[in-house]
Amino acid sequence: MKMGKAEDINILGQFCGRRDIGYLSAENLRRRYGIEQADVMVLFGGSILCGGDVLAQAMKDRIARTYIIVGGVGHTTESLRRRVHQEYPSIQTEGLSEAEIFQQYVKQRHGLTADFLECRSTNCGNNITYLLELLREKKIDFQSIILSQDATMQYRMKACLQKYVSDKVEIINYATYQAKVAEESGRLVYASDFYGMWDVDRYVNLLMGEIPRLMDNENGYGPKGKGFIAHVDIPDEVLAAFEELRTQYGADVREANPLFGGENYV
Repeated sequence: MKMGKAEDINILGQFCGRRDIGYLSAENLRRRYGIEQADVMVLFGGSILCGGDVLAQAMKDRIARTYIIVGGVGHTTESLRRRVHQEYPSIQTEGLSEAEIFQQYVKQRHGLTADFLECRSTNCGNNITYLLELLREKKIDFQSIILSQDATMQYRMKACLQKYVSDKVEIINYATYQAKVAEESGRLVYASDFYGMWDVDRYVNLLMGEIPRLMDNENGYGPKGKGFIAHVDIPDEVLAAFEELRTQYGADVREANPLFGGENYV
């Protein structure tokens, strides 16, 4: 049976925006992974504003031993600068990296600060490679790491890290939100609100840009293509939803921006 547009979008959103546990708590970590705390938790600056709240709550609940915010300047930076300055005029965001902006946001809103910032990265690839450099520089050994990124990019972030670390490292996905859309009077709307959320068209555009990137073929980012990420199995249901949406959205798929490229551009 043919599904509606909203259902197809939600299939992509659920696939890309992985959460390996329902809620970040010591009890859930113990039940699922046999640990009381993760060694490291990382918030990536491509997230919407509520990502800062997710990090702050994790810090309050002592979910990890070390907290890091990663993000230089990329395709989401300018919108983050505008939104944070609009919501908090005392935070001067001009010229700041995503990591610095989120640090200021978390400090002002929650009175907390992350342990370390990584401010050079411009894309998902060097988000990971620079993160790993920082961990080596600070002599932070880790066997478990929570990755928290915008839901549209969460799966790719994990696949990128998998390329570089041992299978013995527990990578825990916790997307900063999990959105659902619905159709009302012919319009797409969100079923619930998230602080700083993309407008629906932007959200769909970001999701649509992820599936070609996650593919392991000559045009994708997997080992058979550009080699930026580890292999990802994309379920038939997800591919079918993507193809159906492409008939409606046409070429409205986010292209890679060479301004934020580099050796590990993803």
